[in-house]
Amino acid sequence: MAKDEVAVAIAFVVRIDDQDLGAFNTCDGLGCEVVVEQREEGGNNGHVWQLPTRMKFSNVKLSRPVTADSTKLMRWFSGMANGITRKTATIEARTLEGTVIARWGLLDVIPVRWTGPQLSPDSPKVAVETLELAHHGFFGPGTGG
Repeated sequence: MAKDEVAVAIAFVVRIDDQDLGAFNTCDGLGCEVVVEQREEGGNNGHVWQLPTRMKFSNVKLSRPVTADSTKLMRWFSGMANGITRKTATIEARTLEGTVIARWGLLDVIPVRWTGPQLSPDSPKVAVETLELAHHGFFGPGTGG
C-alpha cells in the first residue's frame, strides 16, 4: 500500500476462517477500550489510582445491499445449526479497484445478529442486510492499517 493512499470509496471484504462472505458497504464498531478500576488510597488526597483491569472489544456491524453474496452469509449461518464455534475473521478495507487499504484480524469471532432487509412493495428502497459479530480481540501484523 502506498503511503499516500486514503481510504475513500471503499468496500469491506469479510472472511471467516477462509470462508469468503463477500463485500460490505459499511463497517462500524472496530475498536477497543481498556476497562479502568478507580482506587482511592488512604492518606493520598492528590489523585485516585486508575488501574487497568482488562480489554473490552466492541461488536462489529457490517451492512450491505442484498446481493448474490447474501447466499454465502446464509450458508455460513446455516452451518451453525449444530453449534456455534469461535472462528477467526479478517476484514479488508479495499478501494473500488480492489487495492487493500487496511486489514483487521479478529479473534474468537461469533455471530451475534443478522438482520435481513425490510421488504415492502410500498417502499422501493434498497434491500439492506446487516451482520453483527462479537470477538475477543485483534491479531496479525498491520492490524488496523
